Amino acid sequence: MRRAMRLSLSALVLLFTGLPGWLAAVDPAMAASAATPQRSISIEATGEVAAPPDEVTITTGVTSDGKTAMDALKENSDAVTKMVSALKADSIAAKDIQTTNFSVQPNYQRPDDSKVPVLVGYRVRNSVRVTVHAVKRLGPILDELVKLGANDIGAIQFGLTDPTAQENEARKKAYAAALAKAKLYAKAAGVELGDVLTISEDEGGYRPVIRAAPRMEMAAKPVPIEGGTTTTSIRLHVVWALK
Repeated sequence: MRRAMRLSLSALVLLFTGLPGWLAAVDPAMAASAATPQRSISIEATGEVAAPPDEVTITTGVTSDGKTAMDALKENSDAVTKMVSALKADSIAAKDIQTTNFSVQPNYQRPDDSKVPVLVGYRVRNSVRVTVHAVKRLGPILDELVKLGANDIGAIQFGLTDPTAQENEARKKAYAAALAKAKLYAKAAGVELGDVLTISEDEGGYRPVIRAAPRMEMAAKPVPIEGGTTTTSIRLHVVWALK
């Protein structure tokens, strides 16, 4: 058995040591390619595109306290129902209103000099996520929601309904930046760029703008809303052959 293994290993050595000569006899170009590794240059570059947001998402809701769970639930449900009805009356589509949290919890307090918590009532929370497809409308909508009982407002997120166009423009900018770098390095090294060998893209895309929620005391006056700009960023890795 050991003799057979030694013979097999010897045959493999002969095969690989004789490969360049065999390739040279069959195809000289192939033999040269096998003997000389492909020279290449690898470049990373990022392309960014800024654009004003065309939609804004906010999580808002109502927290209600009552002596009984039913009392808290009724008060909360009445307020949330009015909020949702007002949103739909403001032309917010049903698909853009989504319940994100609903909870009923006992509310305990510790009386003075007491280590034992006492049940004093119940707390109901109901939150909805609302997407508005016109940034300028958000201020008046927030004002109305607060007047109808909304006492929980989460962070405001500005974004793009469809970032495809911005992502594609960022890809073009990223490739142009990578090509400019590759040409610079090739010229400095005294070589020429060949064909593109590979292109790969990091996960990423556009980044929505997130701002803190307005303070509840601002409800007495119009809420100022500034959307700013969103940034779409694409990072590429490109490899060129060198001639």
